[in-house]
Amino acid sequence: MLYRRFTVNTSIIKALPPEIANKIAAGEVVQRPSSVVKELLDNAVDSGADCIKVIIHNAGRTLIQVIDNGSGMSKDDIPLCFLRHATSKIQTAEDLYHIQTLGFRGEAMASIASVSQVTLTTKRVEDESGFEYEAWGGEVKRFEPAATDNGTSVSVKNLFFNVPARRAFLKTDATEFRHILITFQQVALANHDIGFELIDGTDHIYRIPPQPLNQRIVEFFGKQYKASLIPLEEKTSIVSLKGYIADPKLTKKNRGEQFLFVNGRPFMHRHLSYIIQNIYSKWTRPDEYSFYALYYDIDPKLIDVNVHPAKLEIKFEDERGVATLTRSIVNKAINQSMQVPSMENLSSGDYQGYQRKNSFESGIPGNTGSFSRGSGGSTFLQGNFKSGQDYGTALYDDHKIPKSESADITKPEPKNKRTGEGFWQLHEEFILSQTLSGLCMVDQHAAHKRIIYEKALKASESGLPSTQQLLFPQSVEFSASDFVLLKELKPDMERIGFNLQLLSGNTAMIIGLPADIQVGNERHLLESILQQYQSLSSGMKLSGREKLALALANRSAIRKGKRLTQLEMEDLMDQLFSCDEPYFDPMKKPTILYLPLDEFRSRFS
Repeated sequence: MLYRRFTVNTSIIKALPPEIANKIAAGEVVQRPSSVVKELLDNAVDSGADCIKVIIHNAGRTLIQVIDNGSGMSKDDIPLCFLRHATSKIQTAEDLYHIQTLGFRGEAMASIASVSQVTLTTKRVEDESGFEYEAWGGEVKRFEPAATDNGTSVSVKNLFFNVPARRAFLKTDATEFRHILITFQQVALANHDIGFELIDGTDHIYRIPPQPLNQRIVEFFGKQYKASLIPLEEKTSIVSLKGYIADPKLTKKNRGEQFLFVNGRPFMHRHLSYIIQNIYSKWTRPDEYSFYALYYDIDPKLIDVNVHPAKLEIKFEDERGVATLTRSIVNKAINQSMQVPSMENLSSGDYQGYQRKNSFESGIPGNTGSFSRGSGGSTFLQGNFKSGQDYGTALYDDHKIPKSESADITKPEPKNKRTGEGFWQLHEEFILSQTLSGLCMVDQHAAHKRIIYEKALKASESGLPSTQQLLFPQSVEFSASDFVLLKELKPDMERIGFNLQLLSGNTAMIIGLPADIQVGNERHLLESILQQYQSLSSGMKLSGREKLALALANRSAIRKGKRLTQLEMEDLMDQLFSCDEPYFDPMKKPTILYLPLDEFRSRFS
């Protein structure tokens, strides 16, 4: 009995049906509409097309169509391209180490067809007529001759129609379309010898012919790049590198305009990105990122493109050599652009003068640090003093104060604030005020961020914003991705006081600003807010309005290094203590520091 009991067939492992296996594979290949766009564009490029059109409806939810004038497919090849692991790119295992094309695994079309309604129309030049193939959820609906132009057209309708859970996880139309834009830009930058067209509903987003790389960069990211691109090119026996980087003065608050390509394939590489960012860090702030588009050409045998399920990452056989080449050529190009002389040719005095001339000063001309009583007030102390006995020496030597008068130097008691003796600035960064039992120190930038943040949120919630109309409205042309984000944010921006009008050609008219925002350079203000919005971490769990209010506060708050008058300091303090949470800025960093008098006494005891 026991023997028979253990010999009964109790297998619980079963082979999955093809339709379920395809849906599981689609989870890796088709994560969102932009994944479909990428796979179809890769196939169009591989077909040898010199003109590719992409049509999108509802951010790809209802339609993604890619049309090319490439080689087309034969009648026999059409059904085969929808089979899993069917490909024309690989014949033997050795071919995996000689990959020269973009799509080669043979999973894309099978995965896409399993979660959508696909119609493929294709014709080869040598054929008299083409064919049309239609499949819903992987099930063939039609396969018949059709009149069509040379090339291939693939229409993907109702993505995830049979996987509603996946469809529910898609983001807003604006967010999904931004991902499509990024994918489109990557492919178009990698293949600037091909003409591309992108249509969103009835809007022509891009219609660009084959063109030099620098022209394509300007086409995508704006005219300001035209004079800021730095070309670079270097060849070695193993790898060649060419492309463009941007002048360090042209920076943004997010990494969206940084591109790496190898043999025409866009890829990500953390170490190379770190190297480039580290070089730029000599010239930029920590939260600023510059544009670059670098193209590596290397023997396919020396790279592995199979280290990531979506082929987003690669591995070089000689990682150190590629990193060294990248560091050398990027550093050389930036130094030449910034006119950095060779250090060995500088004398000691010249080097110190050069350092002063080229040091990064956070946009504060002539800022040496001071302790003042607002504009028009006399300087109380200047210079950087040491602690202990050196303090007295520096005070007497620098300010020529006789030692016999030192006992009379005392801090004045607060009088009427409007007489100019109520508040003091320390290094144009902190506001100091004497209290009954000590000293109150306020970070002027953090305090103003808290004020703007709360005002923006309250205006957004009340629907009654305070707007200042511009005397001369400004027209601003954005990149396509920024314009899509602006369209998404426009209702919320108007609720906090902006008055915007969207025009054709990725252009917006700025008619009014929130009442508390200083007028001037509105274009930079709006671009910075969009960059700040995109750079805010999704892990912060902020609503869209909170992120917008925070982006506005980060961009508009008075900067460190701005000298304030007594009235400005008084007004800032009054507004801060009227906030719901005056003691912290929106990122929970302190705005106020209090030092009791006993603390000072203990320091001198």
